[in-house]
Amino acid sequence: MKLDPSKKILIVGLGLLGGSYARALKKKGYTVNAITKDESSVAYALENGLIDHGTTAVDADLIAEADLIVFALYPHVFVEWIKEHGPLIKSGTVLTDVTGVKGCIVYEIQSLLPEGVEFIAAHPMAGREVYGVENSDDSIFDGANYLVVPTEKNTFGAIELCESLGEELGFADVSRLSPERHDEMIAFLSQLTHCIAVSLMCACDDPAIERYTGDSFRDLTRIANINDDMWSELFLSNQKALLEQMDLYRTAFDRLYNCVKSGDREEMRSMMRLSTARRKKFVKKG
Repeated sequence: MKLDPSKKILIVGLGLLGGSYARALKKKGYTVNAITKDESSVAYALENGLIDHGTTAVDADLIAEADLIVFALYPHVFVEWIKEHGPLIKSGTVLTDVTGVKGCIVYEIQSLLPEGVEFIAAHPMAGREVYGVENSDDSIFDGANYLVVPTEKNTFGAIELCESLGEELGFADVSRLSPERHDEMIAFLSQLTHCIAVSLMCACDDPAIERYTGDSFRDLTRIANINDDMWSELFLSNQKALLEQMDLYRTAFDRLYNCVKSGDREEMRSMMRLSTARRKKFVKKG
């Protein structure tokens, strides 16, 4: 089951990612509607042609006519929304999301849905260190990865639909992961990197540090400009996996620390060669 322009798409949560989805899909000719909490976000999206209709109310008609609903909400808000408004979703509708953790929500949401409604989780590995629909930009998907996170409850048709959504949005690579594998990988590839960036920015109290820095520090700490409300929830929602990855990082850092302390240049160079070889594989596609 491929996504096609006859499908009506509803986006719940019109922030940076929800807005970027809307922007990309409208360019492809889809009917895109939105429900979001801020009237200013609806006004911006309508004025800039990101959506066809939008509201801050939970509009039963918009929900009932949707063929695909994309949830761009915090994990706990997503669960509460489904508990309260899930019965409004018609049979045959497919739900997906952009949520950064899966194990803590996927199985619960699947258990809450009405008969005939299917939730197939997804995670766009794209973003910016700014927020809100006014900063939406579908070019963030170019060359980026898109993760589809099925469970045994998902049908082949819904998985295929979700994968085609990633392709329509412009992602360079689409992969499938279980919720557990997703959370393990995200703990390392996303959450740990944010932990490191935050720690770096909190490690030096020199009030003039920005006057001395170069591009390497700017690049490494770009994501330290962080939404504390969202990321603290993501860290704690994936606590076990994140702590495991933080321990692995501490082990590697301690290894390098000991190289410097003992003057072991050969071991240090060995780590650097491994780092260089692995980093070369991360060049974006496209």
